[in-house]
Amino acid sequence: MTAALRPVLALCLALFLAAPAAAQVGIGFGGVAHDGRQPVEVTADSLSVDRASGQAVFSGNVIIVQGDLRMAAGEVTVIYADGDGGTEVSEVVATGGVLVTRGDDAAEGERADYAIADASLTLTGNVLVTQGPTAIAGDRMVIDMETGSGTVTGRVRTVLQGSGE
Repeated sequence: MTAALRPVLALCLALFLAAPAAAQVGIGFGGVAHDGRQPVEVTADSLSVDRASGQAVFSGNVIIVQGDLRMAAGEVTVIYADGDGGTEVSEVVATGGVLVTRGDDAAEGERADYAIADASLTLTGNVLVTQGPTAIAGDRMVIDMETGSGTVTGRVRTVLQGSGE
């Protein structure tokens, strides 16, 4: 270990030991704002529509693509609400091994809730975010899709890479 790296490792160790059980770390996801006006393509094994509840359920190998945003899950429920221009999608809930990718960034979890009005995507349950060689794990991740910024909360875990010589 080089002498220059020792203070950095000591600081990281001190921060790790002082960190509470519930931590938070900021991330960028996808780099730039997502354009929610792009068309959405959905592929699934089956579709069930319930007009009374205002829901559509896509089941089996669901893949949703909008621009550079891609979501894969076992099941996706699309919740509709009445808006100014008629019926609009208000929320998308994905369950069953959810994987969200945008550019080189990827996030996975047990459940994803995408609130259309807030443009926020929340992943919960064993969340793992990978960005190039960096991986961050936690209990919950919230991404502002308009800015691409987000946070990972819960018991956050990552590995800090030292600079090579």
